[in-house]
Parts: sequence; structure tokens; C-alpha cells
Amino acid sequence: MANKSGLGRGLASLITTNTTEGDVEHGAVDELALDLIEPNAKQPRSDFDEEKLDELCASIIQHGLLQPIVVRPHGDKYQIIAGERRWRACNKADLERVPVRILSKNDQETIEIALVENLQREDLNPIEAAYGYRSLLITHDMTQAQVAERLGKSRVAITNTMRLLDLPQEVQEMVFKGQLSSGAGRAILAVKDSDGQIKLAEKAAEESLSVREIETIARLYTGGALPKSARPVSPKSYRNVARRLRRLLDASVSVRRTRNKNKIEIEFTDEDDLMRIFNIMASK
Repeated sequence: MANKSGLGRGLASLITTNTTEGDVEHGAVDELALDLIEPNAKQPRSDFDEEKLDELCASIIQHGLLQPIVVRPHGDKYQIIAGERRWRACNKADLERVPVRILSKNDQETIEIALVENLQREDLNPIEAAYGYRSLLITHDMTQAQVAERLGKSRVAITNTMRLLDLPQEVQEMVFKGQLSSGAGRAILAVKDSDGQIKLAEKAAEESLSVREIETIARLYTGGALPKSARPVSPKSYRNVARRLRRLLDASVSVRRTRNKNKIEIEFTDEDDLMRIFNIMASK
């Protein structure tokens, strides 16, 4: 499958070699010419929403860049440690100079800072996060417990996210694009062969199946063929609305017909996530 979205673009190895070792801070906030700053092609995040970039660009034009870009010396230029989204928006705004914080950080510290910033802002796609975690494990010989401690996550959360990398590339792509939630991806792993996983993933995305429905089908899966759906097939318009709601709410959404009822189901992780979804809906 062609990699059209940038999935896995260097995410398996987030390491550069032409860097300065150490932990010396060069000072507080400074300014640099924008053309002296370059992105780290191997940073954990690879997907940037153009609409959100345009919004940030408009804010920067009006108010300036309020949060400095974190960089480190890299040859005769400076490489971004954290803030590539801000850097891209500054380029759109045609700024010549931007505020920066210059740090001397080694490769492992650079990855950790980039991961932490994106994870704290909930900007990282689960697939991007999984590749980032794997990089820390493999390249720096860290354990999952050590990664969890460094990033302020539970070891279970690290393990569950990394399990997504056991999915076929085609299914990873669907999770990356938001066609499937991370919970759906993990449920699909109950099917042991990759062909069956791909078939179930396509069925789940096409019919907007819930995680529980995917788990049920996975248990019934035998002989490489998916059982026929026990519920009425939802109209195409239901699936289109579900996809649009997933993009709007940044959550797993299903719109389906069950017997004599029609349902919209929205998944959320905790109370904060519920309030985030409510605020989005209330503002529309």
C-alpha cells in the first residue's frame, strides 16, 4: 500500500547523528531569522491540519508568536526540538524573525521533548505516538516502564498504543487517518491473520462499527471469512455523517440503525474528553 499520508515517515528511527551532546541551556528566549531554523524530519509528528495551521497563522499575524520555538544547534543552522507547527505557521505568515529558546540537547532528550509537547497538547495521532515510543525503546534501549516514567504515561497506555504497530500497514493507515479509533484497532488485533484484520477493518470503517461490535465479530471470525452482519446495513448517508462527525469531534463516532431505532454513538475517554466534545457541540 502506498504511503500517501506520511505515515511512518522516519518514525521508526527518530535519531539524527549530527548533533551536540550535552545539557547546557544557552539562555532564555532569543530571536532567530526564520531561514536559520529547519525542522527535524524524524520528529514524531508528521500530520499537520492545514485549516488549523491557517488559523494559527492568522493569530500570529495579529498577535505575533506568543510561544517560542524550541531549537538546538545543528551544523550552521538550528533544528526544531518542539514547535514545528508554530514554525510552519510563521512561514505562512512570512515572518523574518521568530522568538526561540536555544537548548543543547542530545538525541534522546530531543525526542522526549518533542513527544511530551505533542502528547500534552494531544496533537499526536496514536500511530505517530506508537512509532515515537518504539524509537525510544529500540534506539535508546529503554524499557516500556522507563518510557512511561519519562513521558508521564502509564505503562499500560504505552503498551496499548504500541500494540497498534502489530496491525497491517493498511489498517495502521486507517487509524492514522481517523477512519478507525485506536480502540477499534486494538479490537481488530484479536483476529490473528493480517488478511482477516484488513477485511474486518474495512468492514468496521464502512459500517461505522463500535468497538464492542468489532470485538464480537473478531470472536466469531473463522476460516478467513467474516460472518454476515446480524444487524441491518446502515444507509450510505449514515456512514457519511459518521465520518464528518469523527472529523468535527476528533472522536470515534458511529451512526447506525439497530432494529427499529437509529443511534448516534460517540466514544470518549474520560470526563475531560466528554466536556471537550460537549463544548464543540455547544458552540455549533
